[in-house]
Amino acid sequence: MTTLRTGAAGSLALALTLTACSGGGDGQMHVYMYQDSLAVVQKDAVERFNEDADVEAVVDEVPGETYEDKVRTVMGSNNQPDVFFNWGGGNIRPYVEEDMLLSLDDMMENNPEFEESFIPSVLEEAQIDGVQYGVPMRGTQPVLLFYNEAVFEDVGAEPPETWEDLLGLVDTFNDEGITPFALGGADTWTMQMWLQYLVDRNGGPEVFQQIESGDPEGWRDPAMLQAAEGVEELVNRDAFGDNFSSVSFTEGAASTLLSEGDAAMHLMGSWEYSTHLDQAEEFAENDLGYAPFPEVSGGAGDPANVTGNPTNYFSVTADSEYTEEAQEFLKATAEEEYVRDMVENGEVPTTTDAEEYLDDSPNPDFARFQYELVQDAPHFQLSWDQSLDADVSEAMLNEIDKLFIGESTPDEFVDAMAEQQQ
Repeated sequence: MTTLRTGAAGSLALALTLTACSGGGDGQMHVYMYQDSLAVVQKDAVERFNEDADVEAVVDEVPGETYEDKVRTVMGSNNQPDVFFNWGGGNIRPYVEEDMLLSLDDMMENNPEFEESFIPSVLEEAQIDGVQYGVPMRGTQPVLLFYNEAVFEDVGAEPPETWEDLLGLVDTFNDEGITPFALGGADTWTMQMWLQYLVDRNGGPEVFQQIESGDPEGWRDPAMLQAAEGVEELVNRDAFGDNFSSVSFTEGAASTLLSEGDAAMHLMGSWEYSTHLDQAEEFAENDLGYAPFPEVSGGAGDPANVTGNPTNYFSVTADSEYTEEAQEFLKATAEEEYVRDMVENGEVPTTTDAEEYLDDSPNPDFARFQYELVQDAPHFQLSWDQSLDADVSEAMLNEIDKLFIGESTPDEFVDAMAEQQQ
């Protein structure tokens, strides 16, 4: 299974006609789903729900690359879904501000065992201004530092524990003629991962939370400038090689650099494991190493914090005819059968009891590493481009690209983003 950034491995066999398949008084409860190979877990949950429910639930699958645009379209129509898949955080904020989503606070208060069944930092990511608007429904996807164990062994290196270690490894591998880091710079979001971690390690989660809340001065926080300077230093040290801006992640080129030993490390989401299992199975099983992002000495951020996609969420639309039934359906996401289905499908669930099922994972060691990393994280930062409004997000990715390819300085990057969000 090739797993993309969203956890998608989707075929696009079914084109969805929104007005025909969404809610709208046809007597069915519509569950709007991102179409990929992982959706089998949610479809099975719908089948179990329908065995005893008074209303029939149906899954409306939407091709992955158009999912967000189509959700925005249908949420502005009279055919809103009753339940829909999303990324939480800033991804659902516009709908909350338009009073389109149902608060799940009463559901949580009346069912404390359900609320307590999820890792708190993951559940928190679906809160807007302290109100719960989503329930975790998929596996966690933290960004990790992957490395080629054989390459490391050849040069006698160890994975970095500090930023200084990491810079030292850049020099070590360059001296050996090996690109220190694979980077799929043709896909701009791959570069933002570096800034996400460097800002968190230098300044803590509060820096981006200020930006996420709409305050553009957050871009001028010293930690943001330090992070941009860190990127500049990596580029100047040839950490990513000469051609990273033409290397594609989505087409597998960046991962291939790592598996073939042309690059030593790769900062990527946890789906990197599935990518290698699909493209280079022997490497995935024998030589793929993984480690947390290193600590930045003197930084204000907790080195146990992680970034990436905490998980995906189900939210309920406020005008649904079936809000009570929808909330009953959401409870399935914490049931044992649902959790087992996720593990068998290669996901690492975000329920607090998931650890007891991880031995059934295709790679129990990797699954356990991910689970413990997320469980122990004081904060799990959702990917920036999923957290910000679409206009700001697009401008940010453009500015990050300019920073990496040397078309702007760290100071210019900071100023450009502060002005952009005005």
